[in-house]
Amino acid sequence: MISRIPSFLKQALLTTALMSAGHVYAAEGVGIVVYNAQHEGLTKAWVEGFTQDTGIPVTLRNGDDTEMGNQIVQEGAASPADVFLTENSPAMVLVDNAGLFAPVDQATLEQVDAAYRPAHGKWVGIAARSTVFVYNPSKLPETQLPKSIMDLADPSWKGRWGASPGGADFQAIVAAILEQKGEAATLDWLKAMKTNFTAYRGNSSVLKAVNAGQIDSGVIYHYYSFVDQSKTGENSKNTALHYFKHKDPGAFVSISGGGVLASSKHKEQAQAFLKWITGKDGQAILKDGKSFEYAVGKNAQSNPKLVPLQQLDAPTVDASKLDSKKAVELMTQAGLL
Repeated sequence: MISRIPSFLKQALLTTALMSAGHVYAAEGVGIVVYNAQHEGLTKAWVEGFTQDTGIPVTLRNGDDTEMGNQIVQEGAASPADVFLTENSPAMVLVDNAGLFAPVDQATLEQVDAAYRPAHGKWVGIAARSTVFVYNPSKLPETQLPKSIMDLADPSWKGRWGASPGGADFQAIVAAILEQKGEAATLDWLKAMKTNFTAYRGNSSVLKAVNAGQIDSGVIYHYYSFVDQSKTGENSKNTALHYFKHKDPGAFVSISGGGVLASSKHKEQAQAFLKWITGKDGQAILKDGKSFEYAVGKNAQSNPKLVPLQQLDAPTVDASKLDSKKAVELMTQAGLL
């Protein structure tokens, strides 16, 4: 009779038996491979919690959004990945547009607020981060703060702000500006940016430069400052954060995404992983941990030190339409890449 039991149920029975016996679950062929472009520490905490609860082992392969997204597209149906996690949604859109995702289980989708997942259900939000304007109050008085991120194109901002255009973080922000303002306005803004801004390698470098007074201000994501403050604060003690709000492009909230590959040979386990990280225990890691990213699960609480998501007054942006390829083309055309 045992031979008639579906393979997944056999694996579940084996999991229960091994875990009840106090053994680590490592049955051959039942683990999953996660291509991870999220922060390694956050994903490691998710993996450890998931494996502890389910016994399903997870192998992580780490990289950045663009690198991992392009790798999956190149690998196609031959990809060894079961799950793809990103920091920003444009990399999810890249893989989705290639038709490489399986639909996310409905029960998982229902755990996440509709604002933080695409309507088509091919992938789901797992966390979020807010665009912010970091500034040095000794160099830039509060009365002189820009009302919109679009104001940074004005000649009066020449030499006064910085960003990291080479990273997926800033490219996601540009993709959001493109979605809201259109191609012509975005290109004009990027050309003005080329004239006005100072380039840095990474958001942490922007934060450090503002803190040191090397530059007045910069465009980054919120959590870089909160993470530094949770440690020594040495790279953020001379800075403050300005939230544009008012549905400005500069108030864009970027969704970190998770999806199951259509080519996965372990779809049940892969779907279980997404359900776990978007569920109560997975989202609690965002609240209680030191990533300082926003929780996106329904009724999930974010770290209490963060400005609540609902107070950010972020623009409504369809994450499934963020065009990273076009954003990179325009940034290249403007001489930023």
